[in-house]
Amino acid sequence: MVDLKRQYEKIKLEIDQAITEVINSTAFINGPAVKSFQEDLEQYLGVGHVIPCANGTDALQVAMMALGLKPGDEVITTNFTFIATAEVIALLGFTPVVVDVDPDTFNIDPEAVRRAITPRTRAVVPVHLFGQCADMDAIMQIADEYKLFVIEDNCQAIGAAYTFKNGTRKMAGTIGHVGCTSFFPSKNLGCYGDGGAIFTNDDDLAKQLRVVVNHGMTVRYYHDYVGVNSRLDSIQAAVLKVKLARLDQYAEARRKAADYYDKAFSGHSALKIPTRFERSTHVFHQYTLVTSGIDRAALQEFLTSREIPAMIYYPVPLHMQKAYLDPRYREGDFPVTEHLCNTVISLPMHTELDEEQLEYITKSVLEFVNR
Repeated sequence: MVDLKRQYEKIKLEIDQAITEVINSTAFINGPAVKSFQEDLEQYLGVGHVIPCANGTDALQVAMMALGLKPGDEVITTNFTFIATAEVIALLGFTPVVVDVDPDTFNIDPEAVRRAITPRTRAVVPVHLFGQCADMDAIMQIADEYKLFVIEDNCQAIGAAYTFKNGTRKMAGTIGHVGCTSFFPSKNLGCYGDGGAIFTNDDDLAKQLRVVVNHGMTVRYYHDYVGVNSRLDSIQAAVLKVKLARLDQYAEARRKAADYYDKAFSGHSALKIPTRFERSTHVFHQYTLVTSGIDRAALQEFLTSREIPAMIYYPVPLHMQKAYLDPRYREGDFPVTEHLCNTVISLPMHTELDEEQLEYITKSVLEFVNR
């Protein structure tokens, strides 16, 4: 699904040098490399504050802790996402409230958010799924109307840009009160281990985020808040600094691969190509088709037999996961999400795909669906 080895080989000298510099400095935790990457990312995103942390799940947890949410508070999020989005809500004692998604973009449906709001609702977590932004015009309007926090889950869309109806342009993750991302190796901006970051333009919130990620310390050995230990190590920061300089180039390579897929599959009755939301650029963390009238499992098995990886993101909606069963929700309550879980399939999508590979993949898919 992601060819990290070929990507590394192209930047090997810079990566090796960056890692060696960290090792020679022995500043492995909160060293200069972390500060340097943080500043570069702030500049790239056009955001006031980047707070590095250990992973994307921690980023979501720390964001919610810093916002002062209380047990029992309701947090609305999408039903079609990786489990971490809801996991941290439940872990902190809040109440996850899931809503359905747009059938074209797969992102959270703003009107479903509006319908789900109660007096206990405190926050909404839109996920910029598969590489493009949710409808942030509508989400921010609803949040302003009901005085809700907006926590952007930007783990799949770093580098995407959103253009508001008034022409204002902001980077994904910098629109709400706080944004969160993951640097897991397979992400568009991935390190060589675990890593994450939190973004905000709110100076006071940034101070609180920095306290929470560092054991709740305001002064060394003085703990005024309950915090966590969540740090991005210096080696990972050094890797990310090298790759950040190429992030737009990487996004363009992904878009070219997506264009090839689109051209091959467009108009085919059994395959619905991804819809590109008009107000967001798409950085294609995944290239996800919606199948119709074919056996998806058999297609996946067929592609595997051709040594083509294909993944199902996501086979089970949140409201049907055993750990999150809730008497409020039943099978059939979220028709769009449930349909997507039963029909989507994602093809290889990364920076190193060449035309020969793309031709082989597309011809194999079409061979199966046309037989």
